[in-house]
Amino acid sequence: MLDHKNPSQLYGTTILSVRKNGKVTIAGDGQVSLGSTVLKSNARKIRKIGDGSIIGGFAGATADAFTLFERLESKLEQYPNQLTKACVELAKDWRTDKYLRRLEAMMIVVDKEVSLVLTGNGDVLEPEDGVIGIGSGGNFALAAARALVSVDGLDAEEIVKKSMKIAADLCVYTNNNIIIETIK
Repeated sequence: MLDHKNPSQLYGTTILSVRKNGKVTIAGDGQVSLGSTVLKSNARKIRKIGDGSIIGGFAGATADAFTLFERLESKLEQYPNQLTKACVELAKDWRTDKYLRRLEAMMIVVDKEVSLVLTGNGDVLEPEDGVIGIGSGGNFALAAARALVSVDGLDAEEIVKKSMKIAADLCVYTNNNIIIETIK
């Protein structure tokens, strides 16, 4: 898991994804920290990938995450419309390539069919409940989302908004500048 022990490393923090009733939403906070200092409060840690049918979000070292986004986009070019296959191939590279093995980041990637979390251990995991949280405030956001997902009348986007607010109230590495993307 990511930690903030290296005070010279930039960190991106909390990403949450919720899949409910045919919609999948990802949110990311805007805080980037260098050790215990907030360097930026409005970073964009989620983005659409490829033709816009895939959304990815990262937590961890910022430069490392951008490297992973580039690699994933390359894999998606090799395996169009096959998000799981592209992620598995990226994970294989991540585990075996000397350079990639040193990257300190995690990613959530989603499309209309699947939600996945990619880790530096070479894992590609699909949650059984469609809820994923990563980063410093990820467990706070995850717990809140799991509690809210069964509430009737709340859609994926509303759950993500409420859960990220809870995470921002609890985690000093998470703020309320939330960027949200949804796939219907």
